[in-house]
Amino acid sequence: MRPGSSNLTCAIAVAAATSTLLLATASAQQLAADAPETKKSAKQSDQIEAVLVTAQKRKEDASKVPLSISVISGEELQAAHINNFADVTRAMPNISFSGASGSGAGLSNIEIRGISSAAGSATVGVYLDDVSMTTRNLYSMGSSEPKFFDIDRIEVLRGPQGTLYGASSMGGTIKFISNQPNLKEREASVYSEVSGTKGGGTNYTVNGVVNQPLIPGELALRIGIQTGHESGYIDQVSPTTGNVIASGINAQDSSVVKLAMKWQPTRNLSITPSVFYQEVNSKDIDASYLDLPKNQTSKLVREPGNDRLLVPSLTVNYDLGQADLISVSSFYQRTFNRTQDGTTVNNLGSAVPDTPPGLAAAIGALPSAVYLQNQVRQFSQEFRVTSKPYDQKVSPFTWLGGVYYANLHTNVTDNEPIFGLNATYAAFGANPADPSQLGIAFPNDNSYFSERHYRTEQKALFGELNYYFVPTVHGTVGLRYLQATDSLSRNGDDYWNGGPTSSSVSSSSSKLTPKFSLIWEVDPNNTVYTSATEGFRLGGNTRPIPASLCASDFANLGISEAPTSFKSDKLWSYELGNKSRLLGNRLSVNASVFYIQWDGLQQDIALPGCGFDYETNVGKAKSYGAEFEIKGKPTSNILLGLSGGYTKATLSSDVPSLKAHAGDPIQGVPKYNVSLTGQYSFNLTGDYYGFARAAAHWTGSSHGTLVATDPDYQRPAYSTVDASVGATFDRWELTLFVKNATNSDKVIQRPNVQSVSEGYRIAPRTIGISLAGKI
Repeated sequence: MRPGSSNLTCAIAVAAATSTLLLATASAQQLAADAPETKKSAKQSDQIEAVLVTAQKRKEDASKVPLSISVISGEELQAAHINNFADVTRAMPNISFSGASGSGAGLSNIEIRGISSAAGSATVGVYLDDVSMTTRNLYSMGSSEPKFFDIDRIEVLRGPQGTLYGASSMGGTIKFISNQPNLKEREASVYSEVSGTKGGGTNYTVNGVVNQPLIPGELALRIGIQTGHESGYIDQVSPTTGNVIASGINAQDSSVVKLAMKWQPTRNLSITPSVFYQEVNSKDIDASYLDLPKNQTSKLVREPGNDRLLVPSLTVNYDLGQADLISVSSFYQRTFNRTQDGTTVNNLGSAVPDTPPGLAAAIGALPSAVYLQNQVRQFSQEFRVTSKPYDQKVSPFTWLGGVYYANLHTNVTDNEPIFGLNATYAAFGANPADPSQLGIAFPNDNSYFSERHYRTEQKALFGELNYYFVPTVHGTVGLRYLQATDSLSRNGDDYWNGGPTSSSVSSSSSKLTPKFSLIWEVDPNNTVYTSATEGFRLGGNTRPIPASLCASDFANLGISEAPTSFKSDKLWSYELGNKSRLLGNRLSVNASVFYIQWDGLQQDIALPGCGFDYETNVGKAKSYGAEFEIKGKPTSNILLGLSGGYTKATLSSDVPSLKAHAGDPIQGVPKYNVSLTGQYSFNLTGDYYGFARAAAHWTGSSHGTLVATDPDYQRPAYSTVDASVGATFDRWELTLFVKNATNSDKVIQRPNVQSVSEGYRIAPRTIGISLAGKI
């Protein structure tokens, strides 16, 4: 039976059982606790809490940092049931996501303030604490997506962050800040959630975190474990009969383990080793065929994926007296193996001479897969020295300086078999290696093989100097000097490669990126700032394209061969903003405007005739707009939030290779997005209180590609509504929630997956129940 309303019944039943078990466990552990916790009270603060961030690699009040920052705390993530990148982008101004390789975990690219490109190096830096997880844009995988588990907060830093975060942070940086070990107190928490998706099945998430001081005040261990399942809601149907072959094929399972230890042998020294491991198994992508009923696909080959992240790191902090020395040693590894349906792109029917009769049609009907094995490995080391916070009695200067080294290896292996190809030839008494046929063999039915190895090495010096003209006015000058080498070696074979080939190419580059900012603290509650910052991303190398297969495409572009490398692109960003706390800190208003000039865009040029593509630099672009975030507490029990952004990102010059012109919109950039949130807390009985939350998000129209004839060119505006009600009692919080309450099913993206245009919709309405508690 396909779950519908029965999902909710099942969800509530399972949650009730889980709740009983957790409550029993909690009762037993509470008796053994050294001291009882203070019970939660319905009394709420009538002021908006201050937010501390590490955007400038030192802990500061977000309202005093001269750049546009959005922050979502771990508590807010859990309360709003935000559990993926798509949810985050809808909740924050001027950040968006898109996926050219299909929609699903680990396949999307992130854009900030209109700086969007699916080719070349990444435009947004992604960090887990101080560890970079930023990799180049590849059609075979998107950005790393750590699960939002045991997270203190997510910081989104808009605008170029090249001085402190290096190349690829030209649009901005996203930082996932983990909860750190607590040396003083034992902490333990659990969270369970069960829900049902309309047209899908039952979903669940369960996690637990324990923080245990081993030597109080000196040594502590923090351990967290999470497991989860998301049901699928897309059905696979027969392409001939339309009957359902498999239901909910886009289901997903995940598991996460986090370990961290903090050792503070002296007051001045702390050493924190940590390990983060995550595995996500996707049964298929979240896209369906648009010529079929909603949420159905008739693909011949399923498209599963296995995405694993491993991030061990060692952070050392040493207080030098006048400054702090920080060392971050890290290793980042991502292994992403996935399958695509290559039936359309690998169709050989038209290439096969029709002798004997019927052979071409039989081969054209064969299914084909694209097996992609991606591995990213990076070692990095950063040393930085940071002055103490500003003290007008000590010095008018604060400063930061450091060195950075990274060695990044990216491997992509691509095998594309056409299942039953040799057997079909044999059944017709033919041989593909026969000169009267194709004149080439297909070992193990394989039609294409490619193995690419990218290696990028970076060395950088960086620093910032902050001078206080008076205690309320200070300016910052920052510089980063980077040297990088990039190489690509490739081996290829089989029919679509034009036979065996081998190539190797390398390049080197260097870049000095400056930053200037000025901030005026008009009074303790109002700050105005302005900045001018340069951002860039590294150039690189691209695979050679077989001229024998793509000659007609080259002729259409007016070239004889495809380039094998692309250069760095750069931009200048200018920003003006304010951060205010008003009405006795019951109202906060952050607003900013920006203007960006972008030169030498790294873009992907498709060759439709032969199915290949290449990366190159094309033209100029500009982006301008504004964003705002408002929070208000009209009473101590009501918290309201309103945020929004507007971005106009267009080409500034013609791009003949894409048939694009000056004024055409940059891909993946919504014109606007707006988010409205509200929470009301109220007394129940005794120390119990209830709450109701709601959130509405509007995302404006955008263009998924620069190519006007592509089905994904025009993306519509859409909206979502989420809501929840619940109660807090003692150490526990029980919540009933709904996501996509209106069950919006608009097709919001049409990703091109191996030459097939598919449709991506928001996940259908999901209703569930969650229980969170401290034990």
